[in-house]
Order: sequence, then C-alpha cells, then structure tokens
Amino acid sequence: MSPHFRESRSLFGDPDEAQPAPLPEGAKLPSYLQDHRRRLRERFMTGGAAAMPDYELLELVLFRAIPRQDVKPLARRLLEAFGDFGRVLAAPPARLRALPGVGDAVVQELKIVEAAAQRLARARVMHRPVLSSWDALVDYCHTAMAHRETEQFRVLYLDRKNVLIADEEQARGTVDHVPVYPREVAKRALELNASALILVHNHPSGDPTPSEADIAVTEQMRQAGAVLGLTLHDHLIIGKSRELSFRAEGYL
Repeated sequence: MSPHFRESRSLFGDPDEAQPAPLPEGAKLPSYLQDHRRRLRERFMTGGAAAMPDYELLELVLFRAIPRQDVKPLARRLLEAFGDFGRVLAAPPARLRALPGVGDAVVQELKIVEAAAQRLARARVMHRPVLSSWDALVDYCHTAMAHRETEQFRVLYLDRKNVLIADEEQARGTVDHVPVYPREVAKRALELNASALILVHNHPSGDPTPSEADIAVTEQMRQAGAVLGLTLHDHLIIGKSRELSFRAEGYL
C-alpha cells in the first residue's frame, strides 16, 4: 500500500481493512473480510444508502466485481481520482482502467449501476406531462449529465399535451463546447410530430452560468421553432450541484 493511503486511513477508519492483495484461487475470504461485507450489507438493507458515505456505497458495488479481495483501498483510489460517487460512475472506461486495480469487471459493474440509475430516473418522466413533473425531469437531467467530463446536448421533445415523447442526444463536444445544429433539431421535431422542445446541456466545469454562445444558440432555436410552430419551453444548463433555467432567469 502506498504511503499516501497509509496517511489517509484516518479519513475512513481501519477496523476491517486488509492488504489489497488478491487471494489465491480456491481460497476462502478471511472471516474478518466476510464479516465486514456482511455488516456493510446489513447496514445498507436496514438504513438505506442515505447514511452511508460514498466510499462505503462504492465498496458495496465493488463487492460483486472483486469477490476475493479487500476493496476499500480501491474505493478510496476511485474517489480520490474522480471526486465523488456520481463522477466515479460517469467516468469514461479508459480513465477508469488507468487506475491500478480497475479491470473489466469493475468497469462493467460501475457502468451497470450508472445505466440503472439513469433508466430509473428516465422512467419517471418519459410519456408523462413534463410541466407537472418538473422536479423529476430536473433530477433525471442531473443523473444523466451532471457528472460528465465533456459537454452533451440533449433535446426533449413534447407533444401537444406537453407529454415527453422523446429524449435524444443531439451532440457531444469537448470540456467547454458542444456543436448544436438548430436545423437538425427542427427536422427531428417534425419527424416526431412534436409541438414543443426543451433543450438541455451540461457544463463540466460545474458552473451552469450561460455563455454568450449558449444564449445565441437558444435564440436561434427559438426563432427556428417559431417558424415551424414549435414552442421552446426552456433551456436547462446542468451544473454539478445546481441547474439554470433560461425561462426562470428571463432569457426566454
């Protein structure tokens, strides 16, 4: 174990920690690690995730990927590398694999949890009136986009009753730019017979303050939609811990 982890043990506590070496094939997990895993699972089942710190929740995920090793040191490395539980789940596979101890099984398990969280959040808003379930919509956007390391531009297409009929990624970009093509958005809206739109994109910096380019493309989309009878309800910018609504801020 590196000196860095020895120095940071007090942050998490040591009672059940073992050396992070894999066990020989066929060997049983030591009883103290079995007990640690059992206690952690019991705490999760009785108290839920709310009272568990990120590193413990991450341990629970890693148990399945690494059944024969102490996973606490790896949970620490992941959190130190990416910042928090959400960013670990959203991290690109190539960056995850660059960390010692992360192989295909770990990446797969993290991506399964990420996909499950997004699908659950999406199910709460798809085919439902958006304006009456706004909080659920914002939660979904945060789940899907807040922890991405590059910008993503999504379009939510609504029918005449403001029911969400499609949620589509229109483009991906860099850490501070994403190309947006109003013509393609309008074309897709006509294909879906949509009547209204909500634009959503994220700011990997964490600050949802709109740029001049954000304001300009929103106006372009509003004008293009108006010609075709499409209402632009809002443009949401998703930051790490908060979002900005163009309509609420007076940009629309």
